[in-house]
Formats: sequence, structure tokens, C-alpha cells
Amino acid sequence: QVQLVESGGGLVQAGGSLRLSCAASGRTFSTFAMGWSRQAPGKEREFVAGISRTGGQTHYADSVKGRFTISRDNAKNTMYLQMNSLKPEDTAVYYCAAKLMVQINTVAGEPYDYWGQGTQVTVSS
Repeated sequence: QVQLVESGGGLVQAGGSLRLSCAASGRTFSTFAMGWSRQAPGKEREFVAGISRTGGQTHYADSVKGRFTISRDNAKNTMYLQMNSLKPEDTAVYYCAAKLMVQINTVAGEPYDYWGQGTQVTVSS
């Protein structure tokens, strides 16, 4: 089992940047492929980005490609999401997620096994 805690959300103007962090505890972090998803008010949760166990493979939703960067530091048991050129439509609660994986170079998709409680990101126009 793994516990996930997000941080770094907040209010930012359009065009600004934020960096989200996801701190993991419990089972060995490097055994999990990780990802970020988000849910805006009145909308379904959507995949944002995923990263393999080693960090060597990443995948992004088309809506964030070129603006967001996912990364991880297995020595620090932490995953990150660098968000640049933010838009009002990026406003959502952002969740980090973990999926136990055998493959080390595969990006996982939903369903994930574990979720954090989320951090709010609000982008003003």
C-alpha cells in the first residue's frame, strides 16, 4: 500500500506557472507507475500525465502537451507536475495516482490503484 499527498496548488493568473508535488509513503515508490489526473467542477475526471517507474517514459493529454512536464525523484519518493502557460480551463482539483506495475518502462493508464486527496488549482483570466 502507498499513501499519496499532493501539494503546490493555488491561485495563479493565466500564463503563469505552478509546480505540484506528490509525496509518497509506504510501499517502495519505484514499484509504482505514477500519474496526474484532474477534475473540474461539473466534469468527469480526466487523465493529465503519466510516468513510468523509472521516469524514462512519459505520456500527456493533448490538452496539456507542451505546457506541462511530469517527473519523479525515486530517491525522494516524490512526483512532480510542472505546469506552465496555465489557462483558465486548467482550473481543477489535481490528483496524483499510483499503479503497481511489473513493467519498468510502461506508462500506466486508469484505473490506478491508489489516489491522493487532491490539490486545487485555480487559474484566473
